[in-house]
Amino acid sequence: MTALVDTVSTADGPFTLVVDRTPDGEVVLASGWTNDLDAVISRIGPAARPESMEAGETDAGRAVIAYYDGDLTAIDRVPVRQIGGAFRTVAWQALRDIPAGRPLTYSEFAQRLGNPKAVRAAAGACASNAPALFVPCHRVLRTDGSLGGFAWGLDVKRSLLAREATAAI
Repeated sequence: MTALVDTVSTADGPFTLVVDRTPDGEVVLASGWTNDLDAVISRIGPAARPESMEAGETDAGRAVIAYYDGDLTAIDRVPVRQIGGAFRTVAWQALRDIPAGRPLTYSEFAQRLGNPKAVRAAAGACASNAPALFVPCHRVLRTDGSLGGFAWGLDVKRSLLAREATAAI
């Protein structure tokens, strides 16, 4: 597979996407707030990594720009692909159902997944999420309401949550 690599400028810094082109359109494999392609590629499991890459503009990159311009739902329409076990696959889909401006705690997220005791597993699904922003793991907080971790830095997570809270009012 040959993937497209697109880096767009955002208020939170450069945002790099690795996008597979399929007959049905584009699918985001990984993304994050960096211009370090290796950091983004490392989020994709070895078996799912593209064989080659070329630079190019993507619809997904345009959706990121629209998100930062205030259309918080632009990212919801972008297809993603991640490979994982049953729990993580369900968790990643459930992350896409968390509305902007309405973050959950890891406990609430585990409960939403049907297993209130799976708080650590829910956190693990967030930590292993490759297509950041499109699968909005930043919308999950520690059980005490604090930010917790985020692969792309707490400043970015804080900024995203503030942007979404303001727009959701």
